Amino acid sequence: MNKTKNRTWVWTSSILLVGLIAYVSVFPPVSKADSVKTVATVNGVAISSTQLYDAMVASGGSKMLDSMISDELVKQEAKKAGIQVTDADITNEIQSIKSTYSSEDEFNQALTNYGMTMDDLKKSMTTQVMLKKILTPQVKITDDDIKKYYDENLESMKTPEQVQASHISVATKEAADAIVAKLKSGGDFAAIAKESSTDTATKDKGGDLGYLSTGQVDPAIETAAFALQKDGISDAVKTSTGYDVIKVTDRKAAVTPTLADKTASIKQTLTDQQISTLAQAWIAQKRSEAKIENKLTPATATPAASPTVSPVASPDASPATSPAPTTK
Repeated sequence: MNKTKNRTWVWTSSILLVGLIAYVSVFPPVSKADSVKTVATVNGVAISSTQLYDAMVASGGSKMLDSMISDELVKQEAKKAGIQVTDADITNEIQSIKSTYSSEDEFNQALTNYGMTMDDLKKSMTTQVMLKKILTPQVKITDDDIKKYYDENLESMKTPEQVQASHISVATKEAADAIVAKLKSGGDFAAIAKESSTDTATKDKGGDLGYLSTGQVDPAIETAAFALQKDGISDAVKTSTGYDVIKVTDRKAAVTPTLADKTASIKQTLTDQQISTLAQAWIAQKRSEAKIENKLTPATATPAASPTVSPVASPDASPATSPAPTTK
C-alpha cells in the first residue's frame, strides 16, 4: 500500500488550520481603535497588521476561508445529528495517521516539516471525525471487497526478513581487527562503539542501526549482517567508507499475513476510502443547500474544499475537491 499518498489530504487541511491559528495570533479580537498595529519594523519603517493580513489573504486566504466554510457546514450537520467527538475519537484518529509512518521519529519529522505541533494536528481532527461519523452509515463493505483488496495488495502487506544490527565503523582494517580481538576477549560492543566508531549518527547509541531489511544500508554491511546468527559478531568488513565490525542482536523471519490477520485493517482502509469519495459529493450538496456569503472574494467562485479524511483512507487517496455550487 502506498502510504505516502494517504497523508496529503490531512496535512493540507491541517496546514490551513495552522494558518488560521497564525492569523488569530496576529489579529486577536480587539476594539476598532486598536485594530491596526505594528507587527514589525525594518530600519524604523513599520509593517502593519493590515499589511500582513493583506499578504496572508493574497497567499492563500481564499483557500483557507473556503476550507473553513466546509468545516462549518460539517459542524452544523454534526450538531443536527447529535454527533459528539470524544478525546478517544481524536486519539484513535491520530493513531491512524501514525500508522502510515514507519516510526514515531518519521511521524514527528513530518509534523516538523509541515510547521505543525501535535496540538495543531489534534485541533484539525475534530471536523474529520465528525465527517466520518456522519458518512460511515452510508459505507458498504463486503467480504468480496476485502478479499479483492487482500489479493491485490498482498505484496505490500508482507514483512521482509529483518535483522537488528549494530556496527562499529573505523578507517582501517588494522583498527577493525583490533576491535574484533577486544570483542573476542569479552569487550562490550556498545562501549567500544561509543569510544571508537567514526559513525557519529550511531556511536552514541552503541552503534545501533535498528532493524534492517534488504536495500537499506551499504551492501557489504547488509551481506555480513544477514549472514550472522543472533548475538553473532563479524570479522572486519570492507565498506564504502572504511571497515565495519557488525553485531546482530535479533532476527525476524519474513511474514506473510493471512486474510484473517488483515481483515479488520482492510475493512477500515476500505471504509475510509469510501468516506473519502462520499465526502466530496456530500460537501458539494451541503454547500448547494446552504446560504453562504463569501465577503472575502464575493465575485469569485472557488472550488469547495472538503474537510480532511483520515490519511489511511485509501492507498491512492489524494486531496480532492468538488466544484463549488453557485453561492446563494
